[in-house]
Amino acid sequence: MCSGGFAKCLGISLMPLSIVCVLCNILLFFPGGKTVESKFITDEVWYFGGILGSGVLMIFPALVFLGLKNNDCCGCCGNESCGRRFAMLSSILFATIGVIGAGYSVIVSAVAINRGPECFVVVNNTNMWTYPFSDGDYLSNSDVWSRCEEPVGVVSWNLSLFSVLLVMGLIQMALCAVQVVNGLLGALCGGCCGCCGGSDGAV
Repeated sequence: MCSGGFAKCLGISLMPLSIVCVLCNILLFFPGGKTVESKFITDEVWYFGGILGSGVLMIFPALVFLGLKNNDCCGCCGNESCGRRFAMLSSILFATIGVIGAGYSVIVSAVAINRGPECFVVVNNTNMWTYPFSDGDYLSNSDVWSRCEEPVGVVSWNLSLFSVLLVMGLIQMALCAVQVVNGLLGALCGGCCGCCGGSDGAV
């Protein structure tokens, strides 16, 4: 398979992942499926890890990868001026941007999972909005989730959505890292290794 065609497959894979990440980040603005005041939304949601990191920043490399196979792969064989090498090299830059964006989302998600959500609790007969699980112990003890009285189900809601963002971000990082290698190989052979290798008189 041509490196351009392989990059297109990566781009196709990145698009739905980006959409899922954006949707997860949007849902996090409604903790427990409820509408609350903005000041009571978990801080990490406002970092837009899913919208900016795994969403917007991932759209650019995905579109670039999709555009690497606009022409017939074999049409560039023997023509080093066709620009395929430059295109594959430029894809490495966008793949790096993708790794950075997905990495940002992964970091934000990991911090949010460890810290836990902001919720309404009663401590020493005092009602307050706070982060009762800042030590991360709640991950191994679901019995303490009941500390959060409002919004109902906010712990499982945040944990599930941030976990999805974490996993999606790791997958995006892996796909972009693969494109870095693919881009290097494509740049070395003009993006058409398979075709050129099987063409008569190919240099």
